[in-house]
Amino acid sequence: MTSLALALCFTPVAIFLAPKIGAVDIPKDDRRMHDKTMPRFGGFAIFTGVTASIAIFMVPGNPRMLSILIGGALIYILGLIDDLRGIPPKVKLLGQIVAACTVFALGVRINFITGFFSFEEGYTFFSGASAFILTVVWIVGITNTINLIDGLDGLAAGVAAIASLSIAYAAFISTESQAATLSMLAVAGGALGFLPFNFHPAKIFMGDGGSLFLGFMLAVLSIEGATKSAAVVATIVPVFVLGLPIFDTAYAILRRILNKKPIMEADKGHLHHRIMAAGFGQNRAVLMLYGISGAMGVAAILLSRRLFIESFALIGIAATLIYIFLTSPGERK
Repeated sequence: MTSLALALCFTPVAIFLAPKIGAVDIPKDDRRMHDKTMPRFGGFAIFTGVTASIAIFMVPGNPRMLSILIGGALIYILGLIDDLRGIPPKVKLLGQIVAACTVFALGVRINFITGFFSFEEGYTFFSGASAFILTVVWIVGITNTINLIDGLDGLAAGVAAIASLSIAYAAFISTESQAATLSMLAVAGGALGFLPFNFHPAKIFMGDGGSLFLGFMLAVLSIEGATKSAAVVATIVPVFVLGLPIFDTAYAILRRILNKKPIMEADKGHLHHRIMAAGFGQNRAVLMLYGISGAMGVAAILLSRRLFIESFALIGIAATLIYIFLTSPGERK
């Protein structure tokens, strides 16, 4: 509740400050869905709410949370600079790697994965270079999934909230530790506190500062929950919960490679763009994607309880909807 209340209080402040510091989004091309200058300083409210909540309630009992907050501050500053002045994609990627390396150096890392789908419980452990590469790739990858789906009013904030709530609930029913649950609830609170101001018609955007921060916190906090009792939550559940943005990111990379375009170059081929092109308005498009994210979240929770049939049935429904939305109107039958 603390992060939600703070985000609610600080978002109007962000709306007021944005034009004064130049944190505005001016529609320069047809890729953007808005037609007027918009403040994009909402990440400030999300960052403030989540960071304050974790600092007050989590850091005293779990000092490693301070390492996560340091990494979160670095990634937020990187996004904020991009919002204010613009950063070349390669430099932004390098900054994300630096933030990931920082939390790794401070002790937040993927040391093992669980043999969840095998009949015997077991773990594959990592050390040295393998743990470093896996951790950095995971953090940078998930960080960018939220950033890349931030194309419609309320989409990134809503998906991040659904993902963090799903992981929090899976952690609650799967582990003895409260750390993963409470920290994910803080992330959900920050996103939900910002969402009323960001849902269409939006009064403010979160900007790269907000989307990178949300993605980074989802990635890093899921790693922090990786105790042996929480292995399922840390290694399996986040992948399924974030299935929609992960798929959209992978599809975008493949599309750009096939079209011989830079991987980091923005375009209008994302899933939300295709739904809009099919004639749905922003609200309906966002609600459809909320529905897919929600189905994936429930599937992840069922998976954490080893209810495989129910879980994969929901995943199949979500995959069918994604296929329908990806096909052009002329190909629908």
